[in-house]
Amino acid sequence: MKVAVVGATGLVGTVMLKVLEERNFPVSELIPVASERSIGKEISFKGKKYKIVSAETAISMAPHIALFSAGGSTSLELAPKFAAAGTTVIDNSSAWRMNPANKLVVPEINAATLTKADKVIANPNCSTIQMVVVLNPLHKKYKIKRVVVSTYQSVTGTGVKAVEQLQNERKGINGAMAYKYPIDLNVIPQIDVFLENGYTKEEMKMVNETKKIMGDDNIHVTATTVRIPVMGGHSESVNIEFENEFDLADVRKMMASTPGIILQDDPANQVYPMPLNSHNRDEVFVGRIRRDESQAKTLNMWIVADNLRKGAATNAVQIAEYLAKEKLV
Repeated sequence: MKVAVVGATGLVGTVMLKVLEERNFPVSELIPVASERSIGKEISFKGKKYKIVSAETAISMAPHIALFSAGGSTSLELAPKFAAAGTTVIDNSSAWRMNPANKLVVPEINAATLTKADKVIANPNCSTIQMVVVLNPLHKKYKIKRVVVSTYQSVTGTGVKAVEQLQNERKGINGAMAYKYPIDLNVIPQIDVFLENGYTKEEMKMVNETKKIMGDDNIHVTATTVRIPVMGGHSESVNIEFENEFDLADVRKMMASTPGIILQDDPANQVYPMPLNSHNRDEVFVGRIRRDESQAKTLNMWIVADNLRKGAATNAVQIAEYLAKEKLV
C-alpha cells in the first residue's frame, strides 16, 4: 500500500511515521511530503531513506492513503486534489471536521460508518478524541445529558515553537514566543482565538465534535480549555450528568474492559492518570472516578492521553488500519 504523509517533518507528522512503523502498517511505498524548503531532504522509515517530495509529485504517484498534518489551509487546498487522484485522505486539521459531507472518525466509536466513497476523512481534535473514547460506552449504558469539561493541555498541541518557548524559558533564554505570555510557571486560559460567544475555537470544537462523533445532538457540552507547561499529554477534568442512574463499580468495570482505555483509579495508593505516564502511549487513561455529590446521576472523572498519539497520529493510523482491513482503499 502506497502511503503519503503530508507534513512529514512536523511534530504530528513525525509521530505519524513512528506510529506507522510501530504498528507495522503495510506500507509498500512511503511518500513523505513537506513544504518547499524541505523538498529533497531525507527521512528514515523502517531502516530505509526516503526523499521528501512536493505535494504535486505525491499526487502524481497516486498513493492509496494520505495522512495529512499540515494545517487547515493546506488541507483545504490539497485534500481535494489527492482525492481526485483516487487517494483516501485522513486529515488531522480542523478543515473538514464539521463539514456535513465528511465523516469525523474515532475508530472505537464510528469507523463502521466509513465507505469507499469517503475520500476525505476528518481526524477529530485531540482533546475531543480522548474524551469521547471514554464517554461513548457510558452514553450507551446510561445516556449522557450534559458534559462539563476543563482541559489542561500540553504545549506540544501548539507545535515545535511552543515546545521551544517552554524549554527556553526554563533555561532563561530569550527566544521566539508561541504564546503572548510566558508558559513556564504559568497557565494560559486560552487555546485558539476567542469567538463572539466568549468561548475559544478549541472549546467550541469540543462541543460540536462530540455531538457529531457520537451522533447525538442532545448531548449538552460546555468546555474551558487551558494551556499548561507540560509536554507529555493532555489532561481533562470531566463532569458527566446522565439520564439514568449508574453504579460506580459498574463504571469502573466498564472502563477496565473497554479496548483503548486503561483504568488507573486507586486513590488509596495515589494511583491516577498523569501526562508524564501517558507520554508515547496510545491508550486513554481514566481515574479519579467518583460520584458528584452535589447533583443526582452525575459522575466526575479525570482523563489523560498523549495528544500527539491517540489525540492525533495514532487515531489517524487506526482509521487507515480500518480502511485497509475492510478493503475500503
